[in-house]
Amino acid sequence: QVQLVESGGGLVQPGGSLRLSCAVSGFTFRWYGMNWYRQAPGKERELVAGIDSTGRNTNYVDSVKGRFTISRDNAKNTVYLQMNSLKPEDTAVYYCYVQGTFGSSEWRTYWGQGTQVTVSS
Repeated sequence: QVQLVESGGGLVQPGGSLRLSCAVSGFTFRWYGMNWYRQAPGKERELVAGIDSTGRNTNYVDSVKGRFTISRDNAKNTVYLQMNSLKPEDTAVYYCYVQGTFGSSEWRTYWGQGTQVTVSS
């Protein structure tokens, strides 16, 4: 069973930092790219960052470039999102996401349960 479990969210002041973790199981982690999405109340879910299977290629939404860093540790089956210089507009539920066939004939998508990040003074 594919499982994605996020952790590391919480309340932080503007300018502060948090590191989110997503621990995965149920598939060969090192074969898949991973992604972080976020969704604020009343807004659409948006892609925040992505990383390929090797960890050598990353991408970010413009609003977080220079502040957030996605990384992965394939030996630990974990993907991270380091968030620095946090702003109130970063407040959202953050979700770990993966897609692929996972050995089947069908395309599948999997989401973690989400972790709340609140940036407020």
